[in-house]
Amino acid sequence: MKVLIVLAVVGCMASVHAEQSKKAVVFLQGTSNVSGNVTLSQPSCTEPVFIEVNIIGLSPGKHGFHIHEKGDLSDGCTSTGGHYNPDKVTHGGPADQVRHVGDLGNVVADENGVVKTSFSDTVVSLFGSYSVLGRAIVVHAGVDDFGKTNHPDSLKTGNAGGRLACGIIGILSPFDEPEQPCSSGHSMRPLQIVLGLMMSTLVVRALGY
Repeated sequence: MKVLIVLAVVGCMASVHAEQSKKAVVFLQGTSNVSGNVTLSQPSCTEPVFIEVNIIGLSPGKHGFHIHEKGDLSDGCTSTGGHYNPDKVTHGGPADQVRHVGDLGNVVADENGVVKTSFSDTVVSLFGSYSVLGRAIVVHAGVDDFGKTNHPDSLKTGNAGGRLACGIIGILSPFDEPEQPCSSGHSMRPLQIVLGLMMSTLVVRALGY
């Protein structure tokens, strides 16, 4: 019986780490003919976000592609605020050590103005206090320079130019699950680990081990 109880506690602790994957969707619209959709999916808070992008109506070439801090479209893309930057650091490229959470670099439109691409990002998260759910994605008119030029806006926005289209990052699934705590959106949940250890300690003491 004691062994069964201990095994039950171990199973309960394992279930503490289980979490349902999350998926979000963005419908991009702007004052120009630019439109499209973006999906973001993440199996857990310890794994990268997978981002799929489909856009039409762009000029051929590179366009800055960022997550902005506000999911507010009351004044079009202008009211989405700046890049999502909870750590208050300078702008960078998606592979840089120092970057905004929202710095996703550029997407590249083909000769027909179409973007169809996908990539993963290890900084963006759909979990925890740094979750990007409810914020906005913005497509820019110019190229993001990753903060590597002498332009005054380089370390702020990448000098990516005007905002062509934007959309709110909305929950696609799960839509009925409570938020699972996830430390800063990037690591395991320490509170749940501590609670699990406390539970096991209490049971072991009760059993007289």
